[in-house]
Amino acid sequence: MASLALGGLAWLGLAALMLWSVLPQDNWQTLISALDGRAGLVVLLWLLTLLPLSMALKRFIDRHVHDASRLAEQARAVLDHDQHLDVTAWSSPDHRRLSLIINQLVDQRRAVLGEMDQRVLDATRTSELERSRLSALMAELDKSVVVCNLDGRILLYNRRARLQFKRLSRAPGVTQGAELIGLGRSIHTVIDRELIEHALDKVRRRLKRGATHPASQFVTGTASGKLFRAQVSPVCELDKSGQRDPAQLNGYVLLLENITADIKAHEDKDRLLRTLTEDARIALASSRAALNELTGPPSDDIDPSTRLEQLRNNIDTLCQHLDRAAAVALPRQSSHWPLEDMLADEWLEVTAEHLRGATGSDVVVEFAEAPIWLRLDSHALTRSVVDLGNRLAESAGDSGFELRIERRDGQALIDVSLPWPASSPLPEIKDWLDSPVSQTTGLPTMNPRDMLRRHSGECWMDRVGPERAALRLLLPIIEPRDELPGLATGERPMFFDFDLFQAQSAEQTLADRRLNELTYTVFDLETTGLNPAAGDEIIQVGAVRVVNGRILDQEHFDQLVDPGRPIPILSTRIHGITPEHVQDQPRLNEVLPAFHAYCHDSVLVAHNAAFDMRCLTIKQDSLGLSFDHPVLDTLLLASLVQPNQHSHGLDALAERFGLTNSGRHTALGDARVTAELLVRLIPLLADLGITTLGQAIEASRQSPLARVQY
Repeated sequence: MASLALGGLAWLGLAALMLWSVLPQDNWQTLISALDGRAGLVVLLWLLTLLPLSMALKRFIDRHVHDASRLAEQARAVLDHDQHLDVTAWSSPDHRRLSLIINQLVDQRRAVLGEMDQRVLDATRTSELERSRLSALMAELDKSVVVCNLDGRILLYNRRARLQFKRLSRAPGVTQGAELIGLGRSIHTVIDRELIEHALDKVRRRLKRGATHPASQFVTGTASGKLFRAQVSPVCELDKSGQRDPAQLNGYVLLLENITADIKAHEDKDRLLRTLTEDARIALASSRAALNELTGPPSDDIDPSTRLEQLRNNIDTLCQHLDRAAAVALPRQSSHWPLEDMLADEWLEVTAEHLRGATGSDVVVEFAEAPIWLRLDSHALTRSVVDLGNRLAESAGDSGFELRIERRDGQALIDVSLPWPASSPLPEIKDWLDSPVSQTTGLPTMNPRDMLRRHSGECWMDRVGPERAALRLLLPIIEPRDELPGLATGERPMFFDFDLFQAQSAEQTLADRRLNELTYTVFDLETTGLNPAAGDEIIQVGAVRVVNGRILDQEHFDQLVDPGRPIPILSTRIHGITPEHVQDQPRLNEVLPAFHAYCHDSVLVAHNAAFDMRCLTIKQDSLGLSFDHPVLDTLLLASLVQPNQHSHGLDALAERFGLTNSGRHTALGDARVTAELLVRLIPLLADLGITTLGQAIEASRQSPLARVQY
């Protein structure tokens, strides 16, 4: 425009010069007199001439310069993901034709890649099947399995380990243990580095001696007071022949077992044994003295009745100790035979099904109000109950059963009842209990009495109503145990990233680390409003982790927060969170420390991060926290990659990159789509020469959008 304006002025000057050179002096003076006071009209005509020229120039630049730049940016954004450009978005016919050609190339690329993928799929089908079997096997192991590289970074764990670490969490209801276990996290947050290094040193020495399966064990305590037995086994590189190379140790396998209950049980038994031994010695010594006096020469100083009372008291004391010992020892006698921890309701369902099949009778099941856990040989116990139920049905005429369970003095009382006339005597079941029950081939012969002894239980017949009798079983109740969490949609039963075997050098600073090698916590906050400095509060925190370019959706953080203040209706219309949703939810002083632990040793990422970080930093001092992590903003990164686009909002970026956000304006939903956007942006930043964290932070500072303050 400046060039056009100067050109117009030059044209006016040239025209004036030509007129001056050709007009006579009198005519020139007449022209100057006619224009006297009207020079502004010439300037106005000049400006009016510039207006259509400027509009035409702007249209030309938009169609042939800016549209071309935007087309290039959008083509680069979607090309690697086989998505089409919107042909109708371009005004220039040349650009529309070019976008059609790009879409055709995308289709051709998609077809070629599809053919290649099919070939790769066919070639690796067997390998994938074996890996799936391994995943399923590890998922069902009753031991916690964690594989780490030599730096202690977790690169594989199974579902049992995930559950175990949840129990160790200081805020299991908020984080589900995700701040302790996750791909790329350090095992040393739970287990002291010195213990593992000592175990690895022993493993290395055994490898040098040529041990085939070297392993080392140790016992460690945790901050939550739990005791674990850990076994460390080596992970070595393979040589050219595919054999393990003992000289190249690059990681280790940890098998973790919670032994807290076992240690406490042994301590209780030892304490009971010491008490029983000491008190028994005293009682026996006193009894021996009393017997000596009673059987010795008669004496006026000896009162036989007093001595007999002393003997009775000593015998009562011994009996009480023996009862206490039996109460502690009997529930653990079954440890000699493998038993399974299971819900009583689950066992009742199985037993009812077998009882229906064996007797042909209707069976009604009444479950307990609260879950009851039992330690059972479920097959043997079911066989025994079905056998006894058959005998009852034969005696009563097969009138239908009712199974029910309830708590009774700390034990589980199970009734297998059926109608029984009041005039009919109850059967003697002694012979029934001693009769063999059919068992699986290869197992020793068993009768119900043996089964009850194995379970430390009792069984008898009793009336439970005027016209009803029941076979009653009394079994010990065990401490409830957590069940493995169910798999999320699309989630594998095993979590691993073997690229983490390539540990980063300890000398490499975080700023020099490559963007595709970093661990990120991508998060989003929902609040009561947009002014945290004026009292607007956080009401939801959502986050996912990105490790080695992979989004670990199964390790997400999602928690509603009670803000302690009303939620404005206008805010609810945006995020959909009502006061009822946050009722009975934890307060921020519980959620924010858990989120801080979840973010440990990672780079924070958010879209429009200035706002989210302001919300966090306002609260951190009062809670004794410090969110001093490196921070990246996908809004700023996108403005670097696509400087010619009109909008860099999350919705606009998701549309341009072909991302689906099914949970828009929920903290976790926005965090997920931001994580996907980050993964897409990293290779585009590399095209601009931005490959490290330090370069990304410095480039973000240069963006005009970085000037926004909250």
